[in-house]
Amino acid sequence: MDAYQQLITTIALTMGVAWASGINLYATIAMLGILGSTGNIDLPTQLLVVQDPLVIGSAAIMYCVEFFADKTPGLDTGWDAIHSFIRIPAGVMLAAGAVGDVSTPLVVASGILGGTISGVSHSIKAGSRVLINTSPEPFSNWTASVLEDVAVIAGIWTAINYPLLFIGLFILFIILAIWLLPKIMRGIIILLKKIRGFFGATPEPTSQYKQPARANPPKKIKRIGPPDRK
Repeated sequence: MDAYQQLITTIALTMGVAWASGINLYATIAMLGILGSTGNIDLPTQLLVVQDPLVIGSAAIMYCVEFFADKTPGLDTGWDAIHSFIRIPAGVMLAAGAVGDVSTPLVVASGILGGTISGVSHSIKAGSRVLINTSPEPFSNWTASVLEDVAVIAGIWTAINYPLLFIGLFILFIILAIWLLPKIMRGIIILLKKIRGFFGATPEPTSQYKQPARANPPKKIKRIGPPDRK
């Protein structure tokens, strides 16, 4: 039973940190570090570095920066674009470290899965923000950002304290992502087409094989006068 519980806990923590990293990396690191340093969770050896006060402080500072950047329409999209190169690699490292002291192939496999999960959650967050930013009022943007922060904190807490429940919720998230991601992509494509139309559509190229217009045949000139006598 202990081995089974340990397996469930490891899976939940691995998937949890990868999922949360794709949404808010700095909140994930800060929360893991605080919980680990206060003794509320025993982190694997590979993740003990997040308990260092310097790491916790750096993550907390960056979380404060992201807290305001993520709630500013337009700026949040740029922030998400930059963090496409930060959140996903960090998700790989956190997921690989969360499995603990295991064989190298298992660590690599965990990193691959973790990077994929981080990429999915990051894509949903960034893509939905692009669509939300089309709304002229900022309240929808603020609401989405606050809900994301709450989801990350609640998700990590659930993964640690109720791992089986988190795994069930995580499966639902995967099903939702399969349904939602194509809709987000279609929405972004439609938005880009509208922006393109706003700045003026490009003229359609003329075919080089297009036949030239036929000239009108000359009109017959009626002769006025008596008919010719032969």
